[in-house]
Amino acid sequence: MAMLFDGKRALVTGAGKGFGRAIAKKLAECGAETFALSRTQADLDSLKLEVPTINILNVDLLDWDKTREEVSKIGHIDLLVNNAGVSKKSSFINTPKENIDMMFDVNFKGTFNVSQVIAKKMIDSGKGGSIVNLSSTMSEKALTNGCVYSTTKSAVDMLTKCMALELGPHNIRVNAINPTVVWTDLTLQYKDELMPLLALTPMGRFPEIEDVVNAVVFLLGDQSGMISGECLRLDGGLGVH
Repeated sequence: MAMLFDGKRALVTGAGKGFGRAIAKKLAECGAETFALSRTQADLDSLKLEVPTINILNVDLLDWDKTREEVSKIGHIDLLVNNAGVSKKSSFINTPKENIDMMFDVNFKGTFNVSQVIAKKMIDSGKGGSIVNLSSTMSEKALTNGCVYSTTKSAVDMLTKCMALELGPHNIRVNAINPTVVWTDLTLQYKDELMPLLALTPMGRFPEIEDVVNAVVFLLGDQSGMISGECLRLDGGLGVH
């Protein structure tokens, strides 16, 4: 069944590359008035060339106040995808404070900040909405040289559940997608640490970006209307171990 979002307004963070770019393009294709947020203007410019109907928003989520200001300007949003994420590879014992701050500021606080602004608008409109947070299977699996990243994703999982609890009475659904390894610029830096997971994956392959897009679109749509507070593993059965 084709997903249609005609008449809906969508916001995707981290929409310049990878998952976010593909999700933003898909939502626009499905009829949503789509806003693509990224810290990199060049990525937004090339996205705009590919999809002229997309609205672009150049914001760095590290700037809490500027993010709130710019996101507030776009008005009511029906569908929010918190995709933006960063990672810095380092061992626990050698991780400096600035790496911890940066990853928590984007991965957790950025998700919290944007969601807070958008959820308030959803409540005020009385129309409800759907929010999907991009997490990771690493929220449950320890990864060498990925201590802080994994911890931020564990925080996103719990935030998803807390948001679902508090926003449910306003007809706002909140879910997370937890993909295993999907090769992007972010994950390639951990290739040596991640490749052993392939042998543990019953389906014998890692997902593609399209698999992530399809799962996000499903959770945003009416067909998943009674699903909220879930952290959906997208891992080919890896999590059964």
